[in-house]
Amino acid sequence: MIKKIIFTLIALMLLPVAVSAQKPSDRDRKAWMKEMQQYKNEFMTRKLGLTDEQKAKFLPVYKRMECEVRAVNDQTMKMERDLRDKKDVTDLEYEKLAEAQFELKAREAQIELKYFKEFKSILKPAQLVKLKKAERDFSRQLMKKHQEHSAEKRRK
Repeated sequence: MIKKIIFTLIALMLLPVAVSAQKPSDRDRKAWMKEMQQYKNEFMTRKLGLTDEQKAKFLPVYKRMECEVRAVNDQTMKMERDLRDKKDVTDLEYEKLAEAQFELKAREAQIELKYFKEFKSILKPAQLVKLKKAERDFSRQLMKKHQEHSAEKRRK
C-alpha cells in the first residue's frame, strides 16, 4: 500500500515534466493532495508513536500549521512568477522579491513557533523532539523515492 502511494506520488510529481502541454485538472490535483496528506499523516503518526487520542488532536493542528506555511510560500512563489512574467522589472521590484525570499524562512519559523505552544499540550517532550526529525525523514524519503524512480526511468 505504501509503495503504491509513493509510486503514485512520484508519478504525479513527474507528470508536469513528462506532459508539459497538459496540466492536471484541479480535481486530479486535489485528489493527489488528499492522498499525499493521508500518507504524511500515517507517516507522522508512526514516526511520533501517537496514541489515537494524540492523533485526533495533533493532526488537525499540524494541518493548520502546514496550511499557513504553504500560504506564505505561495505568496513568495506568486511574486516570483509575476516578476518572471513581467517585461520591464525595476530594481525596487527585484529588491522587494529578494527581501521576501530571504524573509521566507523567518516567517515559516514564526508560524511553527506559534503552533509549538499547541503541540506542547498534545505531545510528550520526546515526541516534540521527534517532530522535526520526522518532517526531515518524510522529505528525505520522498526525495529518495523520486531519485530511485528517475534512475529506473533512465535505465529503460
